[in-house]
Amino acid sequence: MTLGQKIAWDDTVLPFQLDASDIRGRVARLDTVLDGILQQHDYPTKVEALVAEMALLTALIGQTIKLRWKLSLQVQSNGPVRMIATDFYAPQSEGEPAQIRAYASFDKDRLTDDIPFAQVGEGYFAVLIDQGKGNTPYQGITPIAGESLSDCAEAYFAQSEQLPTRFSLSFGRSTEVSENEHWRAGGVMLQHMPKASPYAQDGGSGEGGLLEARDIVDGDDRENWTRVNALLDTVEDLELIGPSVPPSDLLVRLFHEETPRVFDAQQVKFGCTCTEERVRQSLSIYSAKEIGTMTTDDGQVTADCQFCGAHYQMDPATLGFEAQEPSDGNA
Repeated sequence: MTLGQKIAWDDTVLPFQLDASDIRGRVARLDTVLDGILQQHDYPTKVEALVAEMALLTALIGQTIKLRWKLSLQVQSNGPVRMIATDFYAPQSEGEPAQIRAYASFDKDRLTDDIPFAQVGEGYFAVLIDQGKGNTPYQGITPIAGESLSDCAEAYFAQSEQLPTRFSLSFGRSTEVSENEHWRAGGVMLQHMPKASPYAQDGGSGEGGLLEARDIVDGDDRENWTRVNALLDTVEDLELIGPSVPPSDLLVRLFHEETPRVFDAQQVKFGCTCTEERVRQSLSIYSAKEIGTMTTDDGQVTADCQFCGAHYQMDPATLGFEAQEPSDGNA
């Protein structure tokens, strides 16, 4: 089977639990999802790699959290890649796929020949959870740290949630003969089951005093965490990407002595929620004078979705709180 063919476990997230060690996790495989995300933009390869990694993290984390609506991950930095933003939308009903979208903002002239993560400078990694109307959004922020975006995500869970968390990811362009080159990604997320007592000590052993997993587990929990991480260290990149290894087989290969138990897999797809109505709503706070400053020489107000590339053209007379005419009904 070649990488260009659709595989049953592509674009899925498989939850599991290791009963012998009190650890839960996820296995994710992304293929068509990444095509949907990346084909919207002409990113340089290093930026594509960062977006692919962020999308993979989003799939793993989004399925972990009991969402009713949306999880967002964001990286803001002073480096050549200024921002990476992703959204994970929970399924609207049982059996439907979750949706993921992502985009990056960068200064092309500042990109270097160094590794992708070197294009991210100082800044922060943020997790935002929106449970819908009537619920207060949650936001957790940690400094950018480590040598990858997955390191940043691990630092977030250690600081904000005090949950020992580990990611092992693989992503890149497939280059199979006679197949179109495209991105594939796969990874495993491990997380120690939460305990009742939070970590109370000041400072940790990580970069800049950040907490790390070893700072928030002890006794049998530390022994279990160390053992399972050592098993995950044996995984190979092709096993993670998984063109020929089903997620359940991978779990048995890695963790058969930890009594792995799998649950129903969650399908994911590329999807964007932008609509003309939402664009109009975002412009409804502006006066006619302010709308006028946004109007092009052709007499239109235009807007482009950074996630999916959709282009909207609207009559300025129908926009803002001083709109002179109703919209044409397409919104």
